[in-house]
Amino acid sequence: MPQQPWADVPDARRAVMRANKAKNTKPEIVVRRMLHAMGYRFRLHRRDLPGTPDIVFPGRRKAIQVHGCFWHQHEGCRRATLPATRREFWVPKLARNKQRDADAEARLRALGWKVINVWECELQDLGRLEAKLQSFLAVANDEL
Repeated sequence: MPQQPWADVPDARRAVMRANKAKNTKPEIVVRRMLHAMGYRFRLHRRDLPGTPDIVFPGRRKAIQVHGCFWHQHEGCRRATLPATRREFWVPKLARNKQRDADAEARLRALGWKVINVWECELQDLGRLEAKLQSFLAVANDEL
């Protein structure tokens, strides 16, 4: 029987990694609360769209993806460092995440959707993030 990729990982680390969620993460909830306070209403995790966008505005054909800087390797971000151990596991895994994100975004755009990424590190300046979201949502579809 082939060895599982996590077989040599200590139990404590495995528990931490398993606790990472794909939906309803803290950064995602912060963005949703902000959007709601701004008066916007939206749908969550539309499985019928490529990449299952985190936040969707069907009438505007706009989607917001909320990405963790580490998991999605935000370029130039200090949180997007590669782990020092088990690089043979992490490098391809994180590269697959980035490629999957790019593919999903391209497929959404091909369907006529506008997409914006909100990075975890952007939550440090909520005023700037609010302006970014307002700008994205206020512009008509044909102007982007």
